[in-house]
Parts: sequence; structure tokens; C-alpha cells
Amino acid sequence: MKIFPAIDIKDKKCVRLIKGDFENKTEYETTPVDQAAKYKDHGFKNLHIVDLDGALTGKTVNLDIIKEIVSKYDLKIEIGGGVRSINSIKQYIDAGVEKVILGSGAIKNKEFLKESCEQFKDQIALGLDAKDGNLSVSGWKENLSVKTIDFLKEVNNYGISRVIYTDINRDGMKTSPNFDETVKIAELSNCPVVISGGVSSINDIKKAKELNNKKIEGIIVGKAIYDGDIKLDELAKENDA
Repeated sequence: MKIFPAIDIKDKKCVRLIKGDFENKTEYETTPVDQAAKYKDHGFKNLHIVDLDGALTGKTVNLDIIKEIVSKYDLKIEIGGGVRSINSIKQYIDAGVEKVILGSGAIKNKEFLKESCEQFKDQIALGLDAKDGNLSVSGWKENLSVKTIDFLKEVNNYGISRVIYTDINRDGMKTSPNFDETVKIAELSNCPVVISGGVSSINDIKKAKELNNKKIEGIIVGKAIYDGDIKLDELAKENDA
């Protein structure tokens, strides 16, 4: 089970949102680069980054920060947030990230997702953010009447390299991830799935590992780290990759 500690960037700072609400955010003292250093020092190899400025503007706003993290630390980074063009993907890949996460841009335009997967083989992850089983897009402000499962069936053969499944109702709430729904997504998906949203304690990590589902590749941990509910030393012991 790969553990992906998270960094969400807004206005050059580390922040966490509650259910993706930009009005309900917590800012933290640490900078994204310092936070990445902390993760690296604890032996983590994977990192989940969201450019929240990018999610709002549709541009690679914090590319300079990403470049700095990539150049300083040998980490496998997946990055998302407002990636809506081939050029944006290329900028991130050229900067040295491992995978680029497509969300709204891919869901609203399946051709863009298909083209991206063809052009950047094994480097495209798909972010499926769901509320009550239906997909949400545009920084979770827009709820679609599209079932997550149905959308995945349509794009399953495009060559996506990873699916990140987030239950919005749980994100930032520290109420435990939606394991049941994630397992359903994993059973259907042609590629590995990462659990996201709601990790509250080290027990959630243990529970994810106990699922013993070969198709579930990892789990993202964010707010619980920043709020001190999970200590990095403790988390590092559960990290397998």
C-alpha cells in the first residue's frame, strides 16, 4: 500500500479545505517545499499535490513550486488541479512529475482524456470526485447527474494509469474514507485505484491495508497529518512503497 501524503497549494501556502469549499479553508504555517522536505525525511517516496489556484483558474499557477520540489527531492509526484490542456500536462511532465491528474477537464471532455492518455503513456491519472455516487467537477462546485461507475465504464479502455477516487462528503472531514465505494470502483477499473478523502487516524490506513485488494494501490493522507491526528513517524511505519 503506497501512502501519498498530500500538499494542497493556495496562494503559495499549504492549505486544507473542508469538502472542497474554498471559503472553509485552514492555512498552515509550513510552505509546500518545506512540507515536501518533511515527507522526504520520513522516507515517503510518493506525493500527492493539488494546485488549488490551478483548480480555480484552469492554469498551472504554481509550476515554479512544483519544479522546486522535484529538483530538490527525489519523490514520485502526482499533481492535479485545473489541468485542462495538453500543454499544461506537458509542462508538468517536463518538470519531472510522475503522473498528472485530470479531473474536470477529462470528465467534461472525454476526447481530451483519450488524447492525453495516448500522448503521455502511463503518466495520466484520472481523478473521480463523487458526491452521493455522482461526479462533481470545477473545484466540486458543479454536481453532474453522471454516475461515477457509468463514467468509468466509458473511459476504462483509454489507457488511464491510475484512478484516484474521492468521496467529497468525507474529504477534510476525517470521518474515514468510503472504503465500500472505493472497492466497487477498484473491481471495475482496468488500472490501480487510490483511496482519497476522509482519513482520520492510523486505523484507516490499517483498514485500507486489510482490504488486501490488489487493485487498490494506495491511500492519500492530508488533513489528519496537518492537524496532528496522524504522526508522520507512525504513518511511515505503514508505508510499503
